[in-house]
Amino acid sequence: MSPVAGPGRGGALSSGPSPQQLHTNAHIRYIQTLDKRHDEFECWLTEHLRLNGLYWGLTALHLLGKPDALPRTEVLEFVLSCLHELGGMGAAPGHDAHMLYTVSEVQILALVDGFEELEARVPAGKEKIAKAAGSGYGDVLRHQYGEPDTRFPYGALNALSLLGRLDLVDVPHAVTYIESCANLDGAYGNSPGAESHSGQLFTCLAALSIADRLDTADMEHLAGWLSERQVSEGEGKGGLNGRPEKKEDVCVER
Repeated sequence: MSPVAGPGRGGALSSGPSPQQLHTNAHIRYIQTLDKRHDEFECWLTEHLRLNGLYWGLTALHLLGKPDALPRTEVLEFVLSCLHELGGMGAAPGHDAHMLYTVSEVQILALVDGFEELEARVPAGKEKIAKAAGSGYGDVLRHQYGEPDTRFPYGALNALSLLGRLDLVDVPHAVTYIESCANLDGAYGNSPGAESHSGQLFTCLAALSIADRLDTADMEHLAGWLSERQVSEGEGKGGLNGRPEKKEDVCVER
């Protein structure tokens, strides 16, 4: 199958060179070294990305077939050190709690099967995190400082579904808000009336899937909008962009 198959492109077997080999072991070693570079300036400039980075590293290791490549005990120690007393999570120890870091923490605990350790270290830890995810910014539509973004209802529904506590939020209300962010092209913006973007499309569809309300999405127009994200010319030919007239970006291809 052609790696760039899509509207206007053939899906037949390519007669060109074979695909490049994925050097799995090199990727695994790279991920393992990321937390061993504390003597580098960039390490401290990116402290606010630490918890999210750990989630993505663990996810990559699972996809590479090496879920145990990072020491589980060290992973749990770091994650639990980011937990706030009231249940939210910061990006690193001492950072403010935020929904995006809280959902990464819950996902990491699920990946390493760490909920029992959480309960052992923090009495009623799951309940505290669930309540923080469900009420950290009021109606699950905004960050606690007032920023509206569909990432937040998605993050709350994601975390609460993993914790088995979707009952803590008004799911129909969150679905109504996500519906209000849909545009005529079938895609979604980060708030009502905002420009459609592939990243927001991911968060909105994921949230609707968790809520079992994918029936509210305009799949025909949405699929057409997505198919137009493939760059058809230039050095980035075959890649995907986040919105019209933008360059390709691998972050939106996932």
